Amino acid sequence: MTSALPLDDFRNLLANLPGADMAAVDRVRMLFSKADKPRGSLGRIEDIAAWLAAWSGRAPPAVNRPLVAIFAGNHGVTRHGISPRPVAATANAVELCAAGGAAINQVCIAYDLGLKVFDLALHIPTADITQDAALDERGCAATMAFGMEAIAGGTDLICLGDLGVGNSTVAAALLAALFGGKGRDWVGPGSGADAAMQSRKAGVVDAALAFHGANLRDPLEALRRVGGRELAAIAGAILAARMQKIPVLLDGFAATAAAAALHAANPAALDHCLLAGLSTEPAHARAAERLGLRPILDLGMSHGEGVGAALAAGLVKAAALTSSGMAAAVHG
Repeated sequence: MTSALPLDDFRNLLANLPGADMAAVDRVRMLFSKADKPRGSLGRIEDIAAWLAAWSGRAPPAVNRPLVAIFAGNHGVTRHGISPRPVAATANAVELCAAGGAAINQVCIAYDLGLKVFDLALHIPTADITQDAALDERGCAATMAFGMEAIAGGTDLICLGDLGVGNSTVAAALLAALFGGKGRDWVGPGSGADAAMQSRKAGVVDAALAFHGANLRDPLEALRRVGGRELAAIAGAILAARMQKIPVLLDGFAATAAAAALHAANPAALDHCLLAGLSTEPAHARAAERLGLRPILDLGMSHGEGVGAALAAGLVKAAALTSSGMAAAVHG
């Protein structure tokens, strides 16, 4: 980092984002117009292909090295009894992915997707956000930079997911900081919280908002203060993907909250992102609407770990192939 404040480097990147390749979009639209089919008959598949071209700069677009990147983090705020799962469940889920036995492994096999799972210091939970910042500025910047490295290796489509016991509460706190409202407006059942636990979650969010106060007005400060390592890493990956012309698929409530911090800093920051689907978390749809993200899928899933984004990647791959492989109409 070269600036006096570590997060200023990310603020500078957010202020100078590259735009879409509109010539590539026009090329894809032309290919579909010449295909032997009724105009616009493939509906949103045509839009997805155009989006892929816009943000990869390739027309027709292609998906050759798709990657699912899952970031796993633990949270000190779980000490307040906000999740029905023990903190150890995060590490257990990471180990299951590593062993090939998780749902995400099967979807990646089905759609020929690469998979990387990142353990973000699971043995050191972030600080309790009701009493302290989740991360100090240097730690948040380092985690964002780590997330940026996830795109290395020639990836041309990245699917971003998360793992972390308690992170639906943290995501709710970040969304409340960015969009306003009380804890009750943003919390939900998460991984199975009952009414009493959801009330505790709302109380935790309210306590965090009160503790950090005006410091939450800056989006990246909000990310570091009431977010977590997996959210910071996802934000970094989204930003790096933009700079490297890599389209992004977002998965789940926590990933959407991480994206929201970038959007608050620059409303154009998510133009290269599509939302894979809506989780069953009640506030997810509201957050997506505020961000202008229209989900690709509606499967009623609350599973997490990037599964929704991986499933959507199959559609994106199909959209790319339709734009390049359909036969042109023959006119006599």
